[in-house]
Amino acid sequence: MNDADLKQQILLRLIYGEVFSHPLSLDELCKLVPGTNVDIKAALSALERAELIQRTGEYYFIFELKNKLERRHAGNAKANALLPKAWKVGRKIYRFPYVEAVGISGSLSKGVLHEDGDFDFFIITRPNRLWVARTLLILYKKMFLLNSRKHFCVNYFIDTDHLEIEEKNAFTATEIATLLPVAGEAMHAFFAQNKWIENHGRSNEHLAHFPTVSKPLLSRIVTSTLNGPIGEWADRVCMRTTLRRWKSKFNGFEPETFELTMRSRRYISKHHPNNFQNKVLTRLEEIRQEFVQHYAAQLRQEGIRL
Repeated sequence: MNDADLKQQILLRLIYGEVFSHPLSLDELCKLVPGTNVDIKAALSALERAELIQRTGEYYFIFELKNKLERRHAGNAKANALLPKAWKVGRKIYRFPYVEAVGISGSLSKGVLHEDGDFDFFIITRPNRLWVARTLLILYKKMFLLNSRKHFCVNYFIDTDHLEIEEKNAFTATEIATLLPVAGEAMHAFFAQNKWIENHGRSNEHLAHFPTVSKPLLSRIVTSTLNGPIGEWADRVCMRTTLRRWKSKFNGFEPETFELTMRSRRYISKHHPNNFQNKVLTRLEEIRQEFVQHYAAQLRQEGIRL
């Protein structure tokens, strides 16, 4: 990667951070941007001299700082306090039947949790039992957690036969790059199948090291019972029932929006009715255009194309 490309990657990361009013530290940039720490530090210094970026202490950002650092520090403190609980919940999820791997996603995986934040989990299941696994988790949430999603948000499932993420963009690449693996060897294969994120930054495959979590007896009994035709029938019923309910509940969605936010196949289940991904990508493009227009001369001088 040449100097201009490295600077481009840094700027794109900082612009993405602006979507969330989230300045990035040197350590975070070194984890997310491909390149050596020495080269990244040198590129940051050059961008700062060119007045393309700003720095306060260890944090880098694009536009005005305002109260971004205070908000970020508050989010960091809350995340640090609650992350052990999220790991515990993630290990509990992994113990359910047919769950092959679990990762912490969303803002918590980036070390931040604001007042309106929750625990988001990315779950990989055994093929043809995704909807059984999902239904069991939802039943547990409804029966034992009073249907609270605050610390038990299970909104994205894929199976081990379909590990490559279909939507390839800055949002999904960032979610994969910052995913915190909790349990399950399938996470290694997941990162291996998503090398495409290196076009957007650095892969975090090296993070997939975690202690072994054993399945309890009840989970093994359920798995054994549903391994045959009964399980196949149950999985199809769970999918049809859930999909029918979602189509009724979100009947105002355009077909394209429903497909993007509530994608439902035997091998995938997404439940993102707020269409957060599209909102982020739309705002990202707005900020990128604003930045390019404002700093056109400096970008040309540095040989950077955004």
